[in-house]
Amino acid sequence: MSHRRILSLWFPRLGAERILRAERGDIAGPLVVAAEVSNSQVITALNAAAEAAGLHPGQSLRDAHAMCASLRVRSRNPAAEAAFLAALRRWAGRFTPWVAEAGEDGLTLDISGCAHLFGGETALTQAVAQDCADIGLSLHMGLADTVGAAWALARYGGAEPLAATGGGRSGDAIEQEARATRARAQKRRHWSRGGRAPQLHVQVAGETAKGPQARIAAPGQTRAALSPLPVAALRLEAATVAQLNRLGLRRIGDLLAQPRSSLARRFGRGLVARLDQAMGSAPEPVSPAREPDHFAVRLTLPEPIGLMEDLLAALDRMLPRLCARLAARGKGARVLRLEAHRCDQAMEAVSTGLARASREPDRIRPLLAMKLEQIDAGFGIDMLRLEVTRAEAIHTRAPVGHLQAGAAARARQQGQPNGVALEDLVGRLGARLGLEAITRLHPADSHIPEKRFSVQAAAWSEPAAEPWPRPLRPRPLLLWPPELVSAAPRPELPSEFRWRGRNWQVAAAEGPERIAPEWWLEDPNWRNGVRDYWVVVSCCGAKLWLFFAHGAALSPGWFCQGSFA
Repeated sequence: MSHRRILSLWFPRLGAERILRAERGDIAGPLVVAAEVSNSQVITALNAAAEAAGLHPGQSLRDAHAMCASLRVRSRNPAAEAAFLAALRRWAGRFTPWVAEAGEDGLTLDISGCAHLFGGETALTQAVAQDCADIGLSLHMGLADTVGAAWALARYGGAEPLAATGGGRSGDAIEQEARATRARAQKRRHWSRGGRAPQLHVQVAGETAKGPQARIAAPGQTRAALSPLPVAALRLEAATVAQLNRLGLRRIGDLLAQPRSSLARRFGRGLVARLDQAMGSAPEPVSPAREPDHFAVRLTLPEPIGLMEDLLAALDRMLPRLCARLAARGKGARVLRLEAHRCDQAMEAVSTGLARASREPDRIRPLLAMKLEQIDAGFGIDMLRLEVTRAEAIHTRAPVGHLQAGAAARARQQGQPNGVALEDLVGRLGARLGLEAITRLHPADSHIPEKRFSVQAAAWSEPAAEPWPRPLRPRPLLLWPPELVSAAPRPELPSEFRWRGRNWQVAAAEGPERIAPEWWLEDPNWRNGVRDYWVVVSCCGAKLWLFFAHGAALSPGWFCQGSFA
């Protein structure tokens, strides 16, 4: 028998109550949170007033406005809801260190061996309920031996029992009515007779003095607690739940009485796996989210400092400790932030970035030293804090053969070990200009002149691994967007033309080289069709790159696109 005890927390109004907390009580009356689903606005969360008005999650926003004229609507923000749930996960760490998120609106706590610290399971659940009531959160709790059973009790433990179906019409009477009447009757059916899975009428935290009550299954009583619950409590897909209901299998107890081999053949192994997890036959661990690595060091000074030499000496003491922590985690610093706390309770901060992640103090120190002049020491600095705001993993290098080892040795002799000098140069320039202002070119596979290279950020890209491919024809040193040339609109090269306000005489020419556009791509710059390129030498010695556009969607003509050295 398992000795685990799992507590499941469900926040049925998480999205709406998050907005209520953010608005600090400025919203009164019905409130719903809507999101776009299949090109229609659908309610994803609502507060207690909206639920009292008859609204429910999954309802169309148009129908909700028709039912409640004073409805307040807010758009859903999944990122903000995820951050709010992460904050609740950190709060739940005060009860047990094993806390994991369960979907978008729930938490799973493994309280094995922790309940006695709070006076028992009942006292622990009361403490959880009181904390949620204090911050204005609706809560449902389920406590059982397994994760699946606790999840089911939290969400379906308040389902209406089978005995509550008295007075409902029988299926024979429904079948004799009109189609519309049968549809309405189908909606009125109890879930145990083929109706929808029960929709819980959740209780608002703090409505009573005791707050929400936890649904607790005693140790070893998982089967008895789950048997009367609907099959939807097994975390099954909606299609599987509907198929089970059509066959008359509407409660978990009905599934437990069926042969497992028949269930696996008819509904797949997923149904059997969920049954085993809920009953404790299959393991389902609670995996708490790992806290992100945080790298920071602090240096408290006995006397305030303000000289540049003192700040550099402080960096020399802080950087080795910070780099040692990075090395222990196999990571390197990419962006660092230095905070200087002054005696007058003010704080000055500077940030710097590296072209490549590093944990070597000698490479980080010069970049921070360039930023120290931006710090106003005021009446003195009594505390320094150095933090890595962005870290990246540094992988060990793979072994290489003699050829690569020889190339690395020659690079070290030239003072550029493995491109470190280039990375340091990019880092120094980035400290002054910004890393995003430094770019590098990579070769690209295209016969279009202006597409034979791609522009990439130097700090977030590697140098080109292969040498640049040599073109079949010479290409200009300077390349610019095509500029119109005044000449006769004929394919024959003119003896003279006018460009940039000057008259040019052709002394020599080489060509033509025909280049066609990429027909599989739509490029507005190539709507004038096929181009015939010429290398033209003028009488004044200028060597230009001209082309004649034959015209497709535009008129034909001559253009100049580049200049040779």
